[in-house]
Formats: sequence, structure tokens, C-alpha cells
Amino acid sequence: MRFEAVCGSLIDQECDTLIVNLFQDVKQPGGATGAVDKALGGLIAKTIEEEDFRGRLGDTLVLRTCGKIPASKVVVVGLGKKEDLDSLSVMRAAGAAARECMKLRARTVASVLHGAGSGGFSPAESAKCVTLGTILGTYEFNRLKTEDTKPNPIEVLRIVEISSEKLSDIRSGISRGEVIGHAICFARDLANEPSNVVTPSYLAEMAQQIARENDLECTVLDRRGIEEAGMGLLTAVARGAAREPYFIELRYVPPNSNGSTNIKKIALVGKGITFDSGGYSLKSHSAMSGMKDDMSGAAAVLAAMRALAKLKPPVVLVGIVPATENAIGSQAIHPGDVFKSLSGKTVEVTNTDAEGRLILADAVAWAVKQGVDEIIDCATLTGACVTALGDEISGVFANRQTLADKLIAAGESCGEKLWQLPLHTGYRKRLKSEVADLKNTAGHAGGAIIGALFIESFVGETPWAHIDLSAASADKENELTRKGATGVPTGTLIEYVMGLQTPNW
Repeated sequence: MRFEAVCGSLIDQECDTLIVNLFQDVKQPGGATGAVDKALGGLIAKTIEEEDFRGRLGDTLVLRTCGKIPASKVVVVGLGKKEDLDSLSVMRAAGAAARECMKLRARTVASVLHGAGSGGFSPAESAKCVTLGTILGTYEFNRLKTEDTKPNPIEVLRIVEISSEKLSDIRSGISRGEVIGHAICFARDLANEPSNVVTPSYLAEMAQQIARENDLECTVLDRRGIEEAGMGLLTAVARGAAREPYFIELRYVPPNSNGSTNIKKIALVGKGITFDSGGYSLKSHSAMSGMKDDMSGAAAVLAAMRALAKLKPPVVLVGIVPATENAIGSQAIHPGDVFKSLSGKTVEVTNTDAEGRLILADAVAWAVKQGVDEIIDCATLTGACVTALGDEISGVFANRQTLADKLIAAGESCGEKLWQLPLHTGYRKRLKSEVADLKNTAGHAGGAIIGALFIESFVGETPWAHIDLSAASADKENELTRKGATGVPTGTLIEYVMGLQTPNW
């Protein structure tokens, strides 16, 4: 699908489908929608009344133009209540409209800038959200299907603006939306693939390919290398798996940095459990069936590094993925076993199904040893976070409030909702073990906090944030997501890194 920005009038656009919008409970359209309504002889207003179209967010109405304007059909999409309009609303409206165009088998589509004008959005922000919403709304994972698959028919989506002075900003917004949208879809593809395809070695090969294509440094440690590096927790989790584990590091250095030590260095760490059986703390069948996506954090980090390498931000980025299966085998660890971490701390494993925090502990300790200025880890870590926030909002913990605030704002700008949860230090004592420095679980109460506190134990004084990906997968469709992987928090990571030096990039 190609995106364009053109100067002109909506009613003059030659296309299969024209997209306009309507705020909730508006009976008489105004603005661009009103102009199209007038050209159609009041057809939009008449149909709104006859069919009681309320304009609720994501609702669509299809009208045939009967030759009154060059477009063959008009799709009216609801924006919801005007006072509730935000970036996610614009994205959802764009996604819903694009899906309707897919059903209509439209090849050429022209669209108004949702949210601009009376919505108060800048042309660039509106264009970004329309582009991103369209890409995410039309995403499908059907690579493995042999029947009943239809490719996206939309070849061109043309954003139409009457003022030529705004075209530059609109094109900038389109470019931003494309970068984020394609990165999220890349992460979705990785997490949607079955675990017999996306193995630890597959992630390692993908990282190496990303490095080759984008001139990044790539380091991959195999099982022996992991052991020799002293990553005792990652080594322990990987013991039960027949498939080899890998520790992956991608490194981006800004062009012309000339080895400067004054450049900020950020580590992005993603949990790479390519399948989680729970180990000897075995999951139930229903809990295990979706565990191919337990590497969603890794997918997001790889996707973000791939995109950021092209955007070339003025910071050093270290993308880290500890990749393994959590399986049962003759060498698998038992509850009660004790292992030494990369940091030197010893850990009693009280639950082998709390393996994500174990491999992340070694990964963040590795980042600390690299001398990074900031660590952001993302992981499908706890069911407790899903219980607390549901599957549309991810939890964020941080040892610096400014870092949490910036991540939440970055998520808001690309439709990925984050909610800060307390890093309650009073719970740290619950992680004390009688036989080791720490234990990896401490009961069900406050499970998401306990998981975050465990990882925090290995970051020292380094500014750090942990994103618990309760929104990594969707059980039902909405305007932007099919059932399956959501790609969260790929967009947040990109927006955060780019926003550090270049707001509204």
C-alpha cells in the first residue's frame, strides 16, 4: 500500500472510495464531510437520519455516489465524541474505514485528515495517525493459510488537503506513520509465527539479517558462550530445552559520532522465550496454548532496532535479546534449585514458570556492564498484570519518574496505552530467600510488582523502566488489531528514542 498527500478538493478525487468522518450525534455534517454531502445532494445527512447512524467511534456507513462525484463510493466513519478525540481515536477511525474499503475491494482510496480542523490536531500528527491506523487496521497474518486468503486490495491511500502550505507537514506525518506502522507489523509477524518456526536460532538469524541490512554490530553467544560469560540464570532456564539458546546483542552507533563518550547510550531489552511450557511448574493446557508469543518483547526490540537504524537517532542503542525455550527435559531445573547470576547474586528458583525474570536479570546485568545510561526492558512477564489492566493496557514500572512519564507519553502518541504501576519497595523483603540472595517468586499477591522488583534488583543505580506486556496479544479483533499479536510496545520504543532529541520528528 502506498500513501500520498495531494492538494485539492475531496469532491474532485477520482477513486474507488472516498473516506470522510463524523463526530458522534452530529446530524448535519460540516467541514469536508459537509462539502461532500452538498455535492451528493444531502445524501449523507439523509442516510444518517434514515439509518440512525450515530457516528460512534469506528462505526462506518457506505454510500454509493451514483456518478454525482468522481468517487464511486463514500465511507463515513465515526470519530466518537469530540471531547474524547485523541491519537488512538484517529487511528481507530482510520483503521475501521480502511477495513471497510478492503471489504469493498477498493484499489484507490482518498481520505480526509481525521482530527485536523475542528479536531485540533496538527496536519502532521493527523497524517501520522491516519497512516498508522490504516497500516495496523489492514494488517493480516495469513502466510500459513492455503485457502480463503485475499490480499489487501488497497494500492494507494491518498490524503487530501485543500491547502498546499500544509502538504510538507502532512508528508512528514505520513513518513512517521509508515515507519512506526511497518515496524509494528514486523513485530506482529514475528510473534504470530508458530514456535516451530520462531526458535532461538531464528531470532539470532533475524538479528544478524537486520544487522547486515542496516550496518549494525551484532553479537550472538551460543550456549557455551552464555555459560562462559557467567549468565547462570539464562543458562539454567535453557537447560531443559533441546533447542539451543542464544544471547543476542544488536548495537547502533550514530554516524559521525567519532567515538564520542558524551552520547547517550540506551539499552532496549526484550524477553525472548520462544515457547513457555512452564518447566516443571507446568502450565495448564489452556495457559500453554498461546505461549508462542512469549517472545513478544524480543519481537518489539528487534523491530524497533530495525526501524531506528534507518531513522538514525543521535543516541547509541544496544538491543538485547536473551532467547531460549522454557521446556521440560532431563536437565531441566527444579523448584528449589539455586543459580548464580551474571551480577554475582544467587537466586533460588521457587517457580520454574517465572523464567522470564530470570533471563531478563542476566540481560539487564549485561546492559549495566556495557555502561549504558538507561535500560528499558519489555516482557510478557506476569498474568497478574493482565488481571490488573486487561489486554489493552500494558503496565510500566520505573526507578525514575521522568522515564515513566516519557514512555507513557510516547505510547499515547502511537496508540499504545501504558499505565504506571507502583514499584513498591516495601515488597522487596518478600523476595528474600533463606538459602540464596533472592528467590524468583513470592506468592500471587502483587505478582506484577514482585516481578518488576526482581528485575530491578539487577540494574543497580542505572535509570530503568520495565514494561509488562499485558497488551501483547488480543483475543478478539478491534479496529487496529486482529486476533493474535499486537506488536506492542514497538511504537512506544521508537517514539521514545526519537523524541529524546527531535520532538515531532
